[in-house]
Amino acid sequence: MALNRNFGVEDLTPYQVNSRREIVTLLRALQERKQILTMHADGGADAVITTVLEVEDESGIVVIDRAPSNAVNQRMLESENIAFETVLDNIRILFFAPRLSECIYGDLPALCIDLPTSVVRLQRREHYRVPTPIANPLRCTIQIPREDGNSASTVVVPLQNVSGGGIAIVDEKRLLDNTIGHIYKDCRIDLPGGTLVVATLQIRNCYDSTLPNGKTSRRIGCLFVDLPKPMLAAVQRYITKLEREQNAKATGMN
Repeated sequence: MALNRNFGVEDLTPYQVNSRREIVTLLRALQERKQILTMHADGGADAVITTVLEVEDESGIVVIDRAPSNAVNQRMLESENIAFETVLDNIRILFFAPRLSECIYGDLPALCIDLPTSVVRLQRREHYRVPTPIANPLRCTIQIPREDGNSASTVVVPLQNVSGGGIAIVDEKRLLDNTIGHIYKDCRIDLPGGTLVVATLQIRNCYDSTLPNGKTSRRIGCLFVDLPKPMLAAVQRYITKLEREQNAKATGMN
């Protein structure tokens, strides 16, 4: 999917949410928070501030508030290219509809669209990091080539956090070369559910700290290098899952 000229042209596939249940949950969050959306038509020729009034899962309909101007509403209804944009929890949210329809909501006229088949959650900050679980940490397996040319040794380290741009790992035994720019190939990250991400990692920063018990800890920040799109999508799905779980705990819903 590519955005129209109003948003810029970019590949949004790695950021798409395609699960109907997740889409309904996300749109209902917009509804419950009365989140302001910008509704664009015809590549941005018209833009209207609106809100989600209702998300009807069974009928597959999303009800949208009308614009104050009947003329603008009419142009929106005649458009075949509708885009919605907002920001939720510092994440840019985009979704699209081929057309709008008129409907009645609460005895008042409103607009509606079919439930989107995908929603884009776009994190433009490459270093927006989500902490990984402490009790059951994610682990990364790194191969260290031997200087004598024999088979590489293996180091398994826990992840401290993860983002769409890379990971932070904890190297307590200081077995890794922490030289800035050093490359490790074929690193394996086992995501929950049996999903395997194989990535090339580049060392970007290193930080040694002293813990309250007197021990030292080494944190290494790593950048994903040319991560394949399917694997980036898997990482994004995992980040979404982590955020959802952490938000549920924060609000006492877990």
